[in-house]
Amino acid sequence: MNDETELKRLFWHSRRGMLELDVLLVPFLQEAYPGLPAEDQARFRKLLESEDQDMFGWFMQRGEPEDADLRIIVRMILDRVQPK
Repeated sequence: MNDETELKRLFWHSRRGMLELDVLLVPFLQEAYPGLPAEDQARFRKLLESEDQDMFGWFMQRGEPEDADLRIIVRMILDRVQPK
């Protein structure tokens, strides 16, 4: 699968139908994902396999993922919208 096709596929997987998730995931995919190292791209793809309610809780900082890779990518996405 070429990069263009992969990005289109990921775009549709990033659109969750929950505005709170869409405004985090879609811009991250479009602006940050292409420049990420392969490990972080894999983490993002893994995140997209998560349930919406789990992601919502993580992004609203009501909990964190048990999986270390998911914790890393959630923090990266949050850091983009909540700079320190």
